[in-house]
Amino acid sequence: VQLQACGGGLVQAGGSLRLSCVASGRTITDYSMAWFRQAPGKEREVVAASSYSGYIYYTESVKGRFTISRDNAKNTVFLQMNTLKPEDTAVYYCATPRRRHYYTRDSPDYDYWGQGTQVTVSS
Repeated sequence: VQLQACGGGLVQAGGSLRLSCVASGRTITDYSMAWFRQAPGKEREVVAASSYSGYIYYTESVKGRFTISRDNAKNTVFLQMNTLKPEDTAVYYCATPRRRHYYTRDSPDYDYWGQGTQVTVSS
């Protein structure tokens, strides 16, 4: 399984970006997908997760601003990020677990990771 993430960049505070993550090697239909981020000097944290069953999770700091979605036909998961803030600056990773029909928000339980895409929000 390979995940290819893209869509990061430099944006001013208040702006928007949409991240995409294309999966290859298997379909995403029966698997949870998530976006994590890691800022310099900080631990990796889950930003949003989309379970195989349709359940959606957002970390508190992005609720109302970020939206995770998936297009199963294109084997792609998206993260629409609006009203970006400087504290959103980080490398963003998409990830998926090996197990089918399994949902988790814990980073160690995700087995496959994209290469990361840098998001920088200037003030």
